[in-house]
Amino acid sequence: MSSNILHKSGLTLSEVAADFEPVKTEAGLIDGLTAAGKNPFLVALGQRVAALRARRGLTRKAVAIAADVSERHLANLEYGLGNASILVLLQVAGALECSLAEIIGDRTTTSPEWLMIRELLEQCDDATLKRVRIVIGEMLGTGGGNVIRSSRVALIGLRGAGKSSLGQLLADDLGFPFVELSREIEKFAGCSVSEIQALYGMNAYRRYERRALEETIQIYPEAVIATPGGLVSDPATFNLLLSHCTTVWLQATPEDHMGRVMKQGDLRPMAKSKEAMEDLKDILAGRAPFYSKAEFTVNTSAQPLLPTSAALRELVRNALELPVDEKIKKHA
Repeated sequence: MSSNILHKSGLTLSEVAADFEPVKTEAGLIDGLTAAGKNPFLVALGQRVAALRARRGLTRKAVAIAADVSERHLANLEYGLGNASILVLLQVAGALECSLAEIIGDRTTTSPEWLMIRELLEQCDDATLKRVRIVIGEMLGTGGGNVIRSSRVALIGLRGAGKSSLGQLLADDLGFPFVELSREIEKFAGCSVSEIQALYGMNAYRRYERRALEETIQIYPEAVIATPGGLVSDPATFNLLLSHCTTVWLQATPEDHMGRVMKQGDLRPMAKSKEAMEDLKDILAGRAPFYSKAEFTVNTSAQPLLPTSAALRELVRNALELPVDEKIKKHA
């Protein structure tokens, strides 16, 4: 990697600045910023590369050599003329000694404070990151470690985990309202979940989901909440849930997830059964690290409904420091 930095190489400011002059192309003189017809994303990408290079005091030639790309290729990239491959961007990031995220424009790279925070956290393990997240939440007033056990019990997990059936049984046992967040989302939108996604897109659905959770938290000091399986995909909404609810991951095998969905009358997985099962396994694997952030886990594939319900009720009653009926202990 090049160490050809300004103060080490003896380069003058004028030599480095010369690299930011317009370059000659077949189309004529291009100023790199206002050329008609250029893609705005590519222009912004090029500006970031040029700015990072300037910050490090490197000439274009030095970066091109370190990245193993032609100087002309790098110039085109900086002026928004070249749609560089991801591998080239990786090489340029390596030459500039920065992350790929910083080049493509991740928000957490947009200021010195963001960059310093990223650097502090980059090598932390998951347990440390969790402690930091809780402290930040408390500091910003968005919820922290849920120090006082919440009487809102949120059930999370993939569709078919048993959130609706077990949630209703748990709510009846505790005497709490049972809230299916999907129904609350539909009330906000005035149409079904599938219609929200088809008409307005996933971003709109996530906004309705966040609003529904915020209102549920505000209205119900005690409740059992069955959450949509994809809620964990939105970090802000999931953080809100973790901060204001006692969370339980209802875990099940992929086969049980699929079978229960089909028993509910959704036969769509049968159309491409092999592909559907592989997709389900991929989704479950991708979400499992988020589901595992729940305070408790109950395996709903281990035994039939009633013993599973009894185990869940005993777990929650113990967590909320409520008396546990001897019948529940016997079933569990």
